[in-house]
Amino acid sequence: MSKKQKRQVSSGTVTSAPAAEKIAASRITSSSNEFTPDYSPVIRDLKRIGILAGSFIALLVILSFFLR
Repeated sequence: MSKKQKRQVSSGTVTSAPAAEKIAASRITSSSNEFTPDYSPVIRDLKRIGILAGSFIALLVILSFFLR
């Protein structure tokens, strides 16, 4: 697979800042545009799956005592 390349977003304003300040400013804008996914629905589903699995295993253990 090929590497993904980040696209730089131009701010649309032109200033006469030194090169070091332009680099620092571009780092700030690129860090604020980073992809931050929200995994709260996934975590909620995993908790539900864990609770169901635990309850089914407990139910099987309890039933094994009665069915012997």
